[in-house]
Amino acid sequence: MVKKTFEELELSPEILKAVHAMGFEEASPIQSAAIPVLRVGGDVIGQSQTGSGKTAAFAIPSIEKVDPKLAATQVLILCPTRELAVQVAEETARLAAYKKGVRELPIYGGQSYERQFRGLKKGAHIVIGTPGRVLDHLEKGTLKLDHLQTIILDEADRMLDMGFLEDIQKVLEQMPAERQTVLFSATIPRPIAELIKTFTTNPTTVKIESQQMAVPEIEQVWYEVDRRTKLDVLCRIIDMEDIHYGIIFCATKVMVDGLTEHLTARGYLSDKLHGDMTQAMRERVMNRFRKRNLEFLVATDVAARGLDVKDIQVVFNYDLPNDGEDYVHRIGRTGRAGSDGKAITFVAGRELYKLQNIMRFTKGKIRREKVPTVEMVEKRKANVFFENLRETLEKKTYRRFDDFTDRLLEQGYAPTDIISALVHLRGGDGGVSDSPVKENPLIDSPPKGKGKVSKYDRAGDQEKSPFRKKEKKNKKDRKKNAAPTTAIVLELGSENGIRVADVLGVILGAARIPKNDIGFIKLNKDHAIVEMPIKHAETAIGKLDGIQFKKQLLRVHPQGSR
Repeated sequence: MVKKTFEELELSPEILKAVHAMGFEEASPIQSAAIPVLRVGGDVIGQSQTGSGKTAAFAIPSIEKVDPKLAATQVLILCPTRELAVQVAEETARLAAYKKGVRELPIYGGQSYERQFRGLKKGAHIVIGTPGRVLDHLEKGTLKLDHLQTIILDEADRMLDMGFLEDIQKVLEQMPAERQTVLFSATIPRPIAELIKTFTTNPTTVKIESQQMAVPEIEQVWYEVDRRTKLDVLCRIIDMEDIHYGIIFCATKVMVDGLTEHLTARGYLSDKLHGDMTQAMRERVMNRFRKRNLEFLVATDVAARGLDVKDIQVVFNYDLPNDGEDYVHRIGRTGRAGSDGKAITFVAGRELYKLQNIMRFTKGKIRREKVPTVEMVEKRKANVFFENLRETLEKKTYRRFDDFTDRLLEQGYAPTDIISALVHLRGGDGGVSDSPVKENPLIDSPPKGKGKVSKYDRAGDQEKSPFRKKEKKNKKDRKKNAAPTTAIVLELGSENGIRVADVLGVILGAARIPKNDIGFIKLNKDHAIVEMPIKHAETAIGKLDGIQFKKQLLRVHPQGSR
C-alpha cells in the first residue's frame, strides 16, 4: 500500500494544521486508504492491526463532517475498554484542536455520571464510549441520536471477545436509519460478519494486509517508562551500557527536535533527521553519523528509511512505532552483517497493548528489563573509568608528570591521597563520573498504592512536595558552607529563545559542572548571568565558549570583563 501525504488527502486547513502540529509527516497505509472512502459517506469495513493509525483514519473524516453550530451528538464511537475510549478521545481532541467549536466526550464505566450528563447536555458532537455505558445513557435518555450521522465500531473483534455482542446489537438497533456505519476490526469472525450483514448497506472494504517480514536475530528488550521520565531513563541506559553509537526513533518531528536539544544540552553528541530538513542538510548529518562524529542520530521513521550504516550498537524506540512492520524496519538498522545488535523499546502506560501486538506480529520474545538505579549507573561508570585507567597504565601511553608528582610527595602527601584527589577532581563529589547521575523521584521513589501517581507529582503541587522541602533545606545548608563564587555571562538570552532550563542544561551537560555548585541564574533579553564557585568558572568558560547552543554560536566570558 502506497502511503500519501496528508495534503494529498485534500483535508481542511484546520485538520492539516493539527496534523502538522502533532508532527506527523505522512498518512499511514490505513489512513491513506480509508480517509478518502469515509469522506464520501458510505458504509466502510476497515481491516488493519491495532496500532496502525486507524484512530486518525476514522476520526479525521468524522471531525470534518461535524457541524459545530448544531449542539447535538453527530458521531458515536464504540470502544471495547475505557483505556481505549480515553485514548481515542485524546487523539480526537488533538485532531480537532483548530476546528472551532467541535467538542468530544468520552463516556465509560467507573467515571462520574454527573460529569457525563453535563457533557451530553452541552451537546458533545463526538461521543466516544464503551458499549455498556453508551447503552446506559441511551436507556436513560441522556444520549440522544436524532442528529447522528456516523456510528463507528473500533476493534469490533475485541468487543466480541469481551462479551459485548448483545450490547452492540442493542445500540445499533437504536441508530437512525439514515446514517453511516463504520466498523474497524483486525479479523472478521462469523458474529462480526453477521453484524455487517444486518446493520450496513453496501459497505466498502478497506483492508491493509500485514506483510510477513524477517525479524533480525538481535537482543530485544523493553522498559516500562513514565512519559515524564523518558529522557532520564534514556540517559541512564546509555551510561549504564556504555553506548556510543545508536539511532533513537521518535514518533514526530516535534519529538525529534526536542529530544535532540535535550541530549546535546546533556553533553551527548547527537543530531536529528526528519522530513522538514532539506536533502543537503540530511546528507550533511548522515556524513557526520557515518564518520562517527556523532554518537546518536535522532530520527523519524520517514527520514530513516533506506539508511545503510554499519556497526550500530543499539536502536532505541523512544516512541513506540505504529505497527509491527515499522518495528521490524527500525530494529533492522542494528545487528547487520552478523554483528551484534540490540533494540531497546520504551513503553508508557496504555501503550502496553501496542507492544503486545508488535510481539504477536514478530512472533518473538521482547524481554522486559528494570530501569537501572542511580547506584547501578555510577558503579558502571566507576568500573569503566577504572578499566580505562588500568589499560592506560599497561600500555604506558600517557605523558609523565614526575616533577609534579615528586613535588607533592616531598610535601608529605601519600600516593594514595594524591590518586584519590585526582580522581575526585576528575569526577566531582559524586564519584568518578563525567556527569553524575541525578535521582529522579518518579523513577527511584515510586509512590505506594499500586502504582498510583503521588499527589505531589500533579501539576501545581510541587511547592507542597516533600522533595521540594528537602531541596530547600539542602540549599540553606549549602549556603552556610559555600565556596567563594563568581559569575559568568552567556551572550544569549530570552530574545534568542533561551530559557533558564536551557542554561542549566548546557552547564550540566557540556561544562560538566555539578548541579549543587550552580547558584543563581539570571536570564535577560540578550544574555544570561550564572553564579558558580570560582574553581569552576574557568572550566565552564573553556567548555562553553564557541559551541553551538540552540542552533546559535555561544560566547561566554567572566562577568565584568567586557
